Amino acid sequence: MKLRRGDRDLAGLTVLALLWTGPRHTYDMHRLMLDWHKDFVTGLPRSMYHAVDRLLRDGFIEPVGAERPGPRPERTVYALTKAGARELHERERRLLRVPDRDSTLLVAALSFLGVLPPGEAAEALRQRVTALTEETSALSTELEAVSGELPRLLLLETEYERVRREAELAWVRAVAEDIGAGKLQWSREQLAAQEGRTLPPEETEETETGTDE
Repeated sequence: MKLRRGDRDLAGLTVLALLWTGPRHTYDMHRLMLDWHKDFVTGLPRSMYHAVDRLLRDGFIEPVGAERPGPRPERTVYALTKAGARELHERERRLLRVPDRDSTLLVAALSFLGVLPPGEAAEALRQRVTALTEETSALSTELEAVSGELPRLLLLETEYERVRREAELAWVRAVAEDIGAGKLQWSREQLAAQEGRTLPPEETEETETGTDE
């Protein structure tokens, strides 16, 4: 499995994840990214506004109202659509499952891990463990095949990549095990409460998960 182009849109992922706990306007989302030090979203605030435009065009979010903070311009409030919830969960699962040289993608996925139920998150991480195990083995085989033919100086980047993957593998496996053992658990209600929000009754017992490809 490979990542789709849209999976790499971290500003879009951020907007979807923030709207998952309730409606917001774009300025509020921008402020939260700064307050929470989510540095993986680059080009703020322009990237956030562009992401909102793309998601609105694709039907993943919709305007649900407006706020006028004093004398300032009116701000449109957006909410996640059902299609947007499915897209959010699919992007999150893919970013967790599929290793990539761009480690920022995993950082973003871990930042919003709570949008998935614990069981789904653990399964996605276990699939990442399988992929990382295969990649680490392939790198070891590659190094062994050329170790006597090329000087180590020319193989340092491959050594580094293998060590990096081995460290990631050990950590991801441990987190997946902690979730599976119930040592790391969460719920949508708990996450909303941490922000001082209360989910509408119809949203407290159901999570849109979509369908894996």
